[in-house]
Amino acid sequence: MKKYNYLIMLVTASLLGLTSCIEGNDKPDTDTDTGSSVDITSNITTNTTWETGKTYVLAGRIAVTSGVTLNIQPGVVVKGQVGSGANASALIIARGAKINAVGTAAQPIIFTTVADEIEPGQIASPNMEPTLEGLWGGLMIMGRAKGSFAGDVQEIQIEGIPASDINGLYGGNDDADNSGVLKYISIRHGGANIGEGNEINGLTLGGVGSGTVIENVEVVANQDDGIEWFGGTVSVKNALVWNSGDDAVDTDQSWAGTLDNFIIIAGSNTDHGLEVDGPEGAYNAAHTVKNGSVKGHPNSEFGDFRAGARGTFENLYFFNFPAPSANNNAGKGDLSLSGDNTIANFTNSILKFSKLEATLVEGVTLQQAFRNGTDVHAGTVAAKANTVGADKAAFNGWTWASVGNTLADFK
Repeated sequence: MKKYNYLIMLVTASLLGLTSCIEGNDKPDTDTDTGSSVDITSNITTNTTWETGKTYVLAGRIAVTSGVTLNIQPGVVVKGQVGSGANASALIIARGAKINAVGTAAQPIIFTTVADEIEPGQIASPNMEPTLEGLWGGLMIMGRAKGSFAGDVQEIQIEGIPASDINGLYGGNDDADNSGVLKYISIRHGGANIGEGNEINGLTLGGVGSGTVIENVEVVANQDDGIEWFGGTVSVKNALVWNSGDDAVDTDQSWAGTLDNFIIIAGSNTDHGLEVDGPEGAYNAAHTVKNGSVKGHPNSEFGDFRAGARGTFENLYFFNFPAPSANNNAGKGDLSLSGDNTIANFTNSILKFSKLEATLVEGVTLQQAFRNGTDVHAGTVAAKANTVGADKAAFNGWTWASVGNTLADFK
């Protein structure tokens, strides 16, 4: 109880100290360096390097503006001030900007909240539980790759950023666009609420192009989705999402990349392991999701494929889910196809599944767990006898999930 009382006091103090939302703030650099901690109070408008051994505190919504590169060295800790609505802190990489955040297995780069007492060199938080969410915003990367948008427009404003902030625009026609490199990154306790039912994802990828490299990413305790793609062509390799507050992995607007080797650990608020939506405009592209292991929770569903979903989903293993309800729309313990367009895409092999495995609750059949005919691509296995799924060795040592011993149930 003392720990949580302390956190409440710290959050309250942070809110009182946050005086502005830094919207569209391109004023000259007024950042404060106090030695090991640096306050970031304005948008980043010149090439900048954040250095190993230091903690950088985001005072609000901070953008790296077009034409500018932010380099983040191994072991850096980035902390977001507490705030909600327009005051939610976040780091935005605008279209035309780059982030080169390259950690290592020995020194991952950690994005977290100011309530977290973690210091450079640590992996597990000394004072935070891995279920505390919504204490800051998240990391948002915007790019110039194509997406399928309503009205067939070429660009659109990302959810979570006010329309008045042009740094939230994404989309275009450069599928090879390069927004930089992310390697060995852990994003924690984010997803601040910016409006009714509207929170920020842990990692938001809006129209990010295939020239961008994203590998070895962990998202822990985000109030909204863990990772969400909005169009774009970027691929992600070695991703782990733990205790997301909505969907662990969410794809929208004809994302056309690949997610390869991933682990999902559902929490009490996790809705779907996978949520896959179809195109919103005439542009139709598809993505590939493969080599994943998904650990469920009594409240969660394998995946929901809806609104004309398309793509290829292969080598996926599901376990620790509840028995599905007799009601197909109950949304737990199964993989479901929602809507006539989605079912038609499955029938016509525009939406494809192969090599699906699950460890099911006793008495549950494949047809109950894999609905709408997807069971023909699935099989049942005993616990930890799966022949498909993620290679958990990719996450050993550098993730909080690993050092917190939450990967023991994975083969």
